[in-house]
Amino acid sequence: MGEEIMYKKYGFLLMLGNLIILLSYSSLKISEGSQYAAALAFQTQPAKEQTYSESSRRGSMERTESGQRVIDYQVLEQEKNVPADEFEVLCRIVEAEAGGEDMNGRILVANVILNRVESKAFPNTIEGVVFQKNNGTFQFSPIRDGRYQKVKISKETTEAVQRALAGEDYSQGALYFVSRKAAAPEKMRWFDTHLTRLLEYGGHEFFA
Repeated sequence: MGEEIMYKKYGFLLMLGNLIILLSYSSLKISEGSQYAAALAFQTQPAKEQTYSESSRRGSMERTESGQRVIDYQVLEQEKNVPADEFEVLCRIVEAEAGGEDMNGRILVANVILNRVESKAFPNTIEGVVFQKNNGTFQFSPIRDGRYQKVKISKETTEAVQRALAGEDYSQGALYFVSRKAAAPEKMRWFDTHLTRLLEYGGHEFFA
């Protein structure tokens, strides 16, 4: 009788041991299967293509340790096909017209110049647009009063021009801008009567 109980006890322990081994083996296989499935999914998932448009490459920036943006001006000018003298013309007119504005205000003025270059109604170069005359009168007041030649181009204006050339545009297609406070009443009447007002930012109103 005692031996029978002992055999049953050993049999039970043996069965329990086998069950533990079986469960451990099953868990290991499940884990390996999950890892394999994950690896397979990762390998078969198509890699995201990293593409760069012309504008994104032109507008690419780095940041210094201080967080200030640094742009490769020479690369941007080369890709945009903007000669150095045209680049300076654009910087000068933006400085003269919007040197007291924030970054977006400066970009907006640059946008208008570039919009005119693209428009068939205006000359097709930056210099041509900036120095255009209408009935013998220059289009931009800094050209008429000489401020254009006197300004010192700031880093902020240089960056604004770079960003505009890189495609940053808030202008909604504007071809004109004016400071209502500084404009003569008859000039503002012409703007209000003949053009479509698009937006106002800083000290300027923008029209098309």
